[in-house]
This record gives sequence, C-alpha cells and structure tokens, in this order.
Amino acid sequence: MDGLFLKEGTTATKISYYHLLLFLASLPFDFFYSHIILISFCVHTLIQLNKKDIQPVFTFRNLVLQSVFFITLFSTIYTVNRPGAFAEWGNHITILLFPVLFCLTSFDIRKYRPQLLMGFAMVCTGTIAYLYIDALRAIRFYGLPYSSIISSAFTNHNFALPINMHATFLSLQIVIALIYLISVILKEQQKKLRLFYVTCACVLLAGLVQLSSKSVFVPVFFIINIGVPYYLLQGKKRSKFIMITASLSVLALAGIFTLKIMKTRYVTNLKYDLALTSKDQRFDSRLDRWSTAAELIKNRPITGYGAGSEIGLLHESFYAKKYYNSFLNHLNTHNQYLSFWLKSGIIGLLIYLGTLWFGFKQAIRQKDLLFLTFMLLIAFVSCSENLLDVDKGVMFYAFFFSFFIFSGGWETENSC
Repeated sequence: MDGLFLKEGTTATKISYYHLLLFLASLPFDFFYSHIILISFCVHTLIQLNKKDIQPVFTFRNLVLQSVFFITLFSTIYTVNRPGAFAEWGNHITILLFPVLFCLTSFDIRKYRPQLLMGFAMVCTGTIAYLYIDALRAIRFYGLPYSSIISSAFTNHNFALPINMHATFLSLQIVIALIYLISVILKEQQKKLRLFYVTCACVLLAGLVQLSSKSVFVPVFFIINIGVPYYLLQGKKRSKFIMITASLSVLALAGIFTLKIMKTRYVTNLKYDLALTSKDQRFDSRLDRWSTAAELIKNRPITGYGAGSEIGLLHESFYAKKYYNSFLNHLNTHNQYLSFWLKSGIIGLLIYLGTLWFGFKQAIRQKDLLFLTFMLLIAFVSCSENLLDVDKGVMFYAFFFSFFIFSGGWETENSC
C-alpha cells in the first residue's frame, strides 16, 4: 500500500505515474475526468519527450492495437452516414493514441504496473462501497426492508445508477481489480495486509453479484476456477483452492436457481434475450436485434455500410418490424462482432477477430493471468454489447490492451 505514493524517481516519472494513477481512478466515473487527465498526460509526455527513450511507433504490435481505429478510418470512405463516421473517429481516437503515448513516454510501465493496478483496485473497492452505502441510505429513507437490497430496485443498472455507469462496463473494471487482488492475496505474507485485501476482494465480489452482468459471469467463473489455480498456484495449494472455489461455485449456481431475483436475471432474462419476440411480449429481444442486423449484412457482406451507419440502418428496420422498444431507444446491435460486420464487412470482422487472437496469444505466451482475464472479458462481452460504441467501453479496451502489452514481456518475446 505504501508503494502507491512514489518516494523515489525523477519528477517526470512521478508526474507520469500520478497521471496514469488518476486516469485509472477516473475510469468508474464520468468520462469528462478521464478525458481531461488523458489530455494532460499527452501534454506532459510531449514536453518530456526524450529521443533516447522513444520506442518505435510504426510496429506490428502497434498496428494490431490500433486496428479498430483503422477499420473505422477505412470504412469511412464508402459510408452511408459520413457525420456518424466522423463521430466514430472521435470515439475511437484513444485506441490510436495509447500505443503511441506508451512508445513516446520514458515512464517504465512494467516497473510500476503493480502500484497502478493496486491503486485501481482500491478505487474500484471504494466505488462499490459507495454504491452500497447509497443503496442502504435509499432503503432507510423510504422505509424499505434491508432485504430489498437484492431486489430489482437495487441490482444491475439500478445499482450503478448513482455514478451513471452501465452495469456491464462497471463489471469489466471490477473483474480486473478483483483478479489482481486475488493474485496479491495469494502472495501476501503479512496477516493484516492480507486480511485487508481479502475484505476488499469480498466487497468487489459482492459488487459483481449486485451488478449481475450475465456476459461477465462466464469469464469470471472460468478465471477463478481454472485460471487462478493454473497460473498462480501449485501442488496442494492448487488442489485446495480448486476444491474451495468449486464448492463456492456450486453454491453460487444454487443461489442463481433459488433466489427469485437471480433466477429472473440469469435464467429468465437470458431465455428471453435468446428468443425471437412473440406478439404478446412488450419488448423485443437481443436475438431480434441480431436477426435484424443479419438481414442488413446479407445485402453487403463484404464491405458493409461504412462507419457510423449502424444506428440509422437499424432504426429504419426496427420501425418497419415494429420493434418499438429498440426504435424509441435508438438501440444498436448489441453484438460487437455483428456491428463490425455490418459497418465494415467481413474484412473488418476478420481484423477484429485477428486482434483478439493476437491478444490471447500474447497473454498465454506471457502467462499473464490479468491479460488473459482482460481478453476473455472483451471476447465474451462483445457477444452481447457494442463494447466499442460507448466511451467507457472504448477507454477500457484502449487503455488496458496497450497497458498489458507494454507492461508484459513483448520486448523479449516479440515474435508473432
């Protein structure tokens, strides 16, 4: 914990460190703060530019990290909605920016990775604690029973509402913080610190339950039950950990099928999401939106309709099909893979899949559990959300993808 406040290093190193620490601390909150901090970090990096410390910018590694931006750039050429395409440029600019910044800065990202992640974990813990306090205050103000904390009024999006964050995008950040704390707990020798970290991990885990993001559940289940023991433990400790987590997982699954709110969220709603809407249902499902996108894709499967075209095209189709919920709320495809196919064709989709493959390969090669966790989260959430159409999703993808590559073992293992 003491390492969060740098006592050694040059002034430039300390300024860079606190910029990145503040940027991570801002991620769970309004995008205004993260943008301001990022701009400040850009200015500081340019002022402190040192030719001796600059890494090559035009590399295969950076090209892959920036590939999503270049897909958007290229598909602007033939787009049916040019203003929308330019707006998408602004949304994706950080994907282009972070690899360049990490090449230009003299700050040693690998050296200070533990402190930055610990700071991020503490902010995430504090955020969840605040959300619980806010929920309990609301319960007390309205005279509700404390058991209502597990009702729909205080779960999923309603739980994250005080900080105006989408439940799934907040869950992405909480998972990274949780897995990092688990890795620290398994190594920590001091009992007081270990107890503190265990408490923080329990708060984060409770937050994940409260947020109830279906698309995050599978990667978390996989990482905790398989990834953690495989990468961080050996021998009897590994076997003991697997037995404990397997038992807890069984209890969690039992709770999902027993508690009404959890069963509704994870079972009933999932069935609805994956079913075509019938005439007696009020709201159209995700599958309805996917099938609508697929029909549009059939007309232009190779090139797609261009950057920024998705909402307008779907808007017309939703109205024609009487999917009024999706129409009135201007919903997107809710599937990143279909979104790329719709906007940039099969070429854009294959490039995105190739980018994910690159990330998985590097994470496995470096034996980096956190990096693997990040890649699993991106791959799974891309099935149910347009992750890269929302500022918080883009920031999460852009920063952590570059962060894990630059703080990992790329320099020593740079083969593709």
